Amino acid sequence: MDTQTLIYIFVGGTFALYIGIALWSRAASTKEFYVAGGGVHPVVNGMATAADWMSAASFISMAGLIAFSGYDASVYLMGWTGGYVLLALLLAPYLRKFGQFTVPDFIGTRYYSKTARVVAVICLIFISFTYIAGQMRGVGIVFSRFLDVDITLGVIIGMGIVFIYAVLGGMKGITYTQVAQYCVLIFAYMVPAFFLSFMITGTPIPQIGLGSQVNDGSGMFVLQRLDAVLTDLGFQAYTSGSKSMIDVFCITLALMVGTAGLPHVIVRFFTVPKASDARKSAGWALVFIALLYTTAPAVGAFAMLNFVDDVNETQYSEVDDWFTKWEGYGLTAFQDKNGDGVMQYRPGDAFEGAPDYSGETGPSGERALANTPNPESENEVYVDKDIMVLANPEIANLPPWVIALMAAGGLAAALSTAAGLLLVISSSVSHDLLKSTFAPGISPKQELLAARLAATAAIIVAGYLGIYPPGWVAQVVAFAFGLAAASLFPAIFMGIFSKSMNKEGAIAGMVSGLVFTFVYIAYFKLVAPAANSADNWLLGISPEGIGVIGMVINFAIAIAVSRFTASPPVEIRRLVDSIRVPRGAGDAQGH
Repeated sequence: MDTQTLIYIFVGGTFALYIGIALWSRAASTKEFYVAGGGVHPVVNGMATAADWMSAASFISMAGLIAFSGYDASVYLMGWTGGYVLLALLLAPYLRKFGQFTVPDFIGTRYYSKTARVVAVICLIFISFTYIAGQMRGVGIVFSRFLDVDITLGVIIGMGIVFIYAVLGGMKGITYTQVAQYCVLIFAYMVPAFFLSFMITGTPIPQIGLGSQVNDGSGMFVLQRLDAVLTDLGFQAYTSGSKSMIDVFCITLALMVGTAGLPHVIVRFFTVPKASDARKSAGWALVFIALLYTTAPAVGAFAMLNFVDDVNETQYSEVDDWFTKWEGYGLTAFQDKNGDGVMQYRPGDAFEGAPDYSGETGPSGERALANTPNPESENEVYVDKDIMVLANPEIANLPPWVIALMAAGGLAAALSTAAGLLLVISSSVSHDLLKSTFAPGISPKQELLAARLAATAAIIVAGYLGIYPPGWVAQVVAFAFGLAAASLFPAIFMGIFSKSMNKEGAIAGMVSGLVFTFVYIAYFKLVAPAANSADNWLLGISPEGIGVIGMVINFAIAIAVSRFTASPPVEIRRLVDSIRVPRGAGDAQGH
């Protein structure tokens, strides 16, 4: 059976599974739509959380970043993984004990303010749409390459699939669909990794293979071999970094606290029966997440070795099919600058306006390349870092069924997160803006209808951004983490751990952190991208890490304002105590 037929079978089979699960678990009430009825088992919820967490960025992009950036990309591993630990230990159990449906619900109730709730909804919607545009674009790219359809049609198909199990199933349908998607994506990620590790080191376990010797007779370990190969070509060593210590610290911390404030992950802890189950499901999710995150460094290293070996100093007429296939979608390219027909892979951009290795794009906002060669660079080869994981099986000439599995896994990763984000958007509109703020008199049936209509509208907007990405889509990925770190995280943290924090302080903190971070990132990413360098950054902190300063501003202003305004009502102080103090603690102390 040929590769294309297998891809159709694998992708079609998984889509049928997702739709079947969604129809079986269709939500019949607002509680089932928002929090899956609140009765999901911790292990099941942990698996669904892992799928929600590991988006196309984790599945497709992270190993590609590691492949091309080496040590510098470690901030993503540390930040995203550390952020989940922070969320699991510091926030999740308390939020679950609070017992509300959404993050704005918590903020609005804790700070006894409709204004605070609306500010939280604005932050949440902006963060969610930033993410979901990238997910839908990823769906379109995977479809276009593996199913040989236009990117626009690929996005539309993805919209249809998400519509069925997000709009009809709600959180209940999404939860059980994400369990299936986790199984697909982790199997798709690990199987090629086993193959690659065995081929390169003779060790089938990639985590061990990364620290093993390359079986090419050189006696070098994998990282030593990579350092030697890249420095010979003129690149910096794979294991050396180019970022300053303060920037590494701030990016890592911004990713951590931003991750801990991401609403589509937080909402998963409302779906379990009790607070102790939230802690258990967080632990299980960490186990499931660790499978991919501990494998990604090995996948990135193996991918880079294979890529350089397969492409550099190769006659273009003899290059493997994977390169020319991806070239048809503008994601790889060769520009024969010296006319010898040999592909020279060197530092620098092969084309003017092409994305560089840190992920920035040209003015079009597309990944596709400009046709003008860059005369200042000797590099003749372009490859988009986001294709490395998807192309790995083809580069390594793995069996066709592995390539088909990779296609299904990439779609599962993108669709699982897209569905979670859509639900967050719809619940914020129907529950936080309508039911809790502007139309408190609507019935549960009307609220459920509003949630489904909001999810439908969100799918249409997300699909539009996937089909027609504005020039800044690829550049505003930093917005999501920076804005979450600077706006939602401090409000949630102080809402749990500070009885004295009042509504005026929380609102002033969220707005100030949001505005500062937005202006800083917008200036360097949109207004003056030419000035985006360490020489011009505040304290040497890049836009990707500036959320930390926004967070500090949020905390400082919130605390200052709360000191000069009225204290929270007594019932709010008691509410904070009830969130933090375990049940039965008073009896144990004789109270």
